[in-house]
This record gives sequence, structure tokens and C-alpha cells, in this order.
Amino acid sequence: MVSLPNATEPPFESEREQVEVWGRVWGCDSEVGRLRLVLMQPPERRRLLADPLSGGRPSDLSSDADDEHWYWAPGECTPRSDLRFAAMLTEWHNLVDVLGGWDVEVATIGDAAGGRFSCYARDPVVAVKGGAVVGRLPALTRRGEQRWAAEALARLGMPVIRTVTGAGTLEGGSVAWVDSTCVAVGRSNCVNEEGTRQLEEVLGGQGVEVLRVDLPFGEIHLDGAFAMLLPDLALIDPVRLPYTFVEQLDARGIDSVPLREDDDRWIVNCLVVRPGLVVMPEGLSGETRSRLEKRGLEIVTVPFDAMHENGGGIRCSTCPLVRDPIS
Repeated sequence: MVSLPNATEPPFESEREQVEVWGRVWGCDSEVGRLRLVLMQPPERRRLLADPLSGGRPSDLSSDADDEHWYWAPGECTPRSDLRFAAMLTEWHNLVDVLGGWDVEVATIGDAAGGRFSCYARDPVVAVKGGAVVGRLPALTRRGEQRWAAEALARLGMPVIRTVTGAGTLEGGSVAWVDSTCVAVGRSNCVNEEGTRQLEEVLGGQGVEVLRVDLPFGEIHLDGAFAMLLPDLALIDPVRLPYTFVEQLDARGIDSVPLREDDDRWIVNCLVVRPGLVVMPEGLSGETRSRLEKRGLEIVTVPFDAMHENGGGIRCSTCPLVRDPIS
């Protein structure tokens, strides 16, 4: 009798398989585990004035005109030529230094990438257990960013488990881990049901549920309204979320702290660096700070106004590739 080995074990996402084959345990299963490796891209003038598929040549800005009325509202983003490039770069480098101070490794996408939003590295990639899903960005000002992000992942040696194809669209800014068994996906003008379904195929195989969150018109990403800060604590902008989603958080034992009128709405676009430590932009009200600190959070604020003027925040600018699991 021939004895056949079980060649399917250990599973792809297991620590043994990841380390032996891929060199380390890759991916994330939360928004709040210790951050080890993050993908970023500096907001350099030459890149922001190009488009992703232009080969680095300056854009004629027709892509901005085509995208302005559906991808962002008129006046929501500063005209590309009027951006405060030096201030943006200073803020970006300051954030990199802050992360480095907590031993977070920062990788960059690379010289080939361009686009006015290319400094918001969160959107082309979604980290899952054991690897990454490469998204598909629909805007002309962003189309092609996923190619450069995929090349960066290949250089790092991170497994690409799936690339969104066909008519699917998916941007990482609208994907957030609720806990290790649940991911929320904000459906909007840049994340459609087909992209959500393709992500769900990957997550379902890992035993992860997908919560669909239908965002109101004009809200493109979930991370403009929702942030997990602790395993049982979220910061939310309730006017930009459906009531049913907040109900689902409550059912999972997650307390939601709503933004106040005197909070800058950008504070929800933040980044947990390790359990109990979060980096936020300036603009946090004293009352909200007090409520969060009473839950044991340490809050570090950094200036990020110039980056906000281009339409993205701290979370937008950082794409976690490796986090420690929450035990």
C-alpha cells in the first residue's frame, strides 16, 4: 500500500509555513496589534505632479478635472499646483521619524510611482493574514498605483494572495479590521460590490466575516469615519456612518466614542502603533482626549495639515504590512 503524505499541511497562513517559505509571518489581523512594517510613499513634488501611468511626466491635470466631481467634491482638495509641497514632505518625514522611534520599519513604494494621491499608500493594498490583496483604484488620478505597490511587495517578499480583477474596485482606505474574525468594508464610489466580493473570497477562506458598510454619498473611504483604537474601543464620526454599523459594533462588545463638534474630523484618520498607543493629527478636543485617555490610551499628536489639504490623513499615508496578532 502506498502511503501518501498530507502535502497541504501546514496551512499557508501558519507561522511555520510563513517563516520557512516567505521568511517571516506576513500580514495583519487587526488594526491595533503592534505595528512592525508599514508601506509609505513620500509626497515629493515631481511625483505629485505626475500621474501613475505617465512614466513620471508631469500631468496636464485633465485627470484632476475628470475625477473632481465624482472622486472628490469641488473644493475638497487643494488644486494640485497649489499644494504646499515642502510642508507636506516635512510632515511626512516627521511621521516617519515618529514611527521609527517606536521601531516600526518603513518601506517605500519606489521611484516609479506617481500621482497626486500616491503619497496615500494605504489604498493600493490590503494586508490580510499571511499576505496582501492588491486592490484596483478607479480614479484616473490613481489608476495604476496598484502596479507600483505590487512591485514593492515583490521586492519585500510579501505574498500577494489576490489581485482584484474584472470589474472590481477596491481601495484600502475603505477596509478596516474590526477584530481577528471580522473586517468592515465601506462600499462607495471607489469600492464596489465586485471588489468587496473578491476580497471576501480571500477572507472567507481564512474564517473572517465581511461587514458591508454602505457609506453616504460623498464619503469615499471608511477611514474617514471609523477607527479601531483598542480591541473593544472605536472612534467614530456618527454622521458619516449608518446606524446599523454602529449597532453591529455594539453587538460585538465594542464601545464607540463619537467625534464632538470641537474635534477636527481628521483625528479619526489615525494609526495605532502598538496596543494602547495611537498617533493622531492635531485637532483633538480636550473632552475627547480625556475620554480616550480614561480608557488607557496614550495619544501622540503630530502636525498634518498640509497633507490633509491634498485629501488624506495619517492612516491614508500608512499601509501596515505586518502587525503582531492580538493574543
